[in-house]
Amino acid sequence: MDVFASLFMFWLVDMAHFDCMHITESCSDLHSNPLGGNTAAYLLLIKYWRRYRSCLAVDEMGETSSVENEFDDWFIESLKIYNNIHEYQLEHPTRVIEWTSEKTICVAGYSSDKNEILELLLPLKLFADDNQGLCAERDFKVVHGGFSDGSIHCLKHIPGTRYIIVAIDYVTSVCCHELSSSNCCFLLRCVVTNDGFNSNLQVWDLGGDDCDVIKRTGVLQRKSASSDKGVKIAPGLTGGPCVLHGSQISDIQLTELASGKPLYSLGKDIPDVLSSLQFVSDSVFLACACNGDLYVVDTRKPSALQNNPVGGREGVNWCMGVKTDLYSSDPSSCSVARLSSACQVVVSDLRDLRAPLCQAQLHVQRKTTSDDFMKVTWAPALDNCLAVSGFDGMVHIYDTASWRPELMEFQPLFIHRGHMMSDNEFDTSSAVVTTHVWHPSRPRTVLSAAVDGSVHVWDWVDKATASC
Repeated sequence: MDVFASLFMFWLVDMAHFDCMHITESCSDLHSNPLGGNTAAYLLLIKYWRRYRSCLAVDEMGETSSVENEFDDWFIESLKIYNNIHEYQLEHPTRVIEWTSEKTICVAGYSSDKNEILELLLPLKLFADDNQGLCAERDFKVVHGGFSDGSIHCLKHIPGTRYIIVAIDYVTSVCCHELSSSNCCFLLRCVVTNDGFNSNLQVWDLGGDDCDVIKRTGVLQRKSASSDKGVKIAPGLTGGPCVLHGSQISDIQLTELASGKPLYSLGKDIPDVLSSLQFVSDSVFLACACNGDLYVVDTRKPSALQNNPVGGREGVNWCMGVKTDLYSSDPSSCSVARLSSACQVVVSDLRDLRAPLCQAQLHVQRKTTSDDFMKVTWAPALDNCLAVSGFDGMVHIYDTASWRPELMEFQPLFIHRGHMMSDNEFDTSSAVVTTHVWHPSRPRTVLSAAVDGSVHVWDWVDKATASC
């Protein structure tokens, strides 16, 4: 089999007209597809290169192991279901992937030690479409980077940030001064983070064309509230740079980044722990509690607070994903999916929260007892599709078009199993996906990360379109 694998590898090299040494190095890293966009040939080369290195996994009877058979099944399936798949390996695993542009993301580690915070350029080959063979950029590329002394559990990009900060007092506060002040500097692009252990927010300058270093430029300290479990963050949509944050429903606050001044606070004594937070319009935001209760809040009307309990059994944690209508400024046109730790999804329409629009019991087998990585997101450029992760080493994609108001079990439309692949084996036990995000404009392009530090970007095939 070694001889066959070697011959097959050189046949693929000849077919792709590519240098053999470059291919074997790229395949051992699994960071690119050197075969000019031929995903099928690339996956074949990965398979036989792994087999060549490991000399096949065989048991004492000389038979191929069940792990190898499982890998074979995944490999054959992968030839049909991906248009593209690329991988990047981080030093420490991340639980945050945040878009900073159409082609760049920000990631950061959550280990207890010093962590990298990186802005990565996605493989440009991914965006070459029909001309992939002419594109030389096949790997992720670090465009800006820095270090955090602690873990980063939550990270949000603040769009349109362009303001002034005090350089000499950046450790404890963020302040706004006039342009003429000699102790000020421009902050062109920024992200806001939280370490998961207190209520403070760290402000980071992502850098620009003249600087490739990501620097911490400020800390917003909460004096009225504290939390040993961190806070959730949501960027404001319009006006000056601001951030919505809180650890409980009662301490949700909108803060201006330039001055640290509170612009809005909920002012309600609701101690429910916060799991998700998102603006759906300039002034309306949604807050989901860990118990599943959904709050609709209008910052223009402090007394206006809608609460929609999800119901169900106790001891179940919930989070939410929100889909906004790109062509409507009306927040009531949004759809909200609430995901429970019991693998149940409840979809609600903000125009009528009294009953679920539809719901489903997901066909997911949990591999972890932790709810820390549980996540549900809507596809922004694909109708009725949502993705779920955090229960195992897979990302599950569902089409909600067939879901009903009655609770029923549904099968996923697509499953990404790539994170269960290690160098030499198919790991179904310890692999857990930590986060995932959809590309904002490419319908079937998704990024995901796992506890082993792997980051994948993958473009899955629509079976209905492929069969036409």
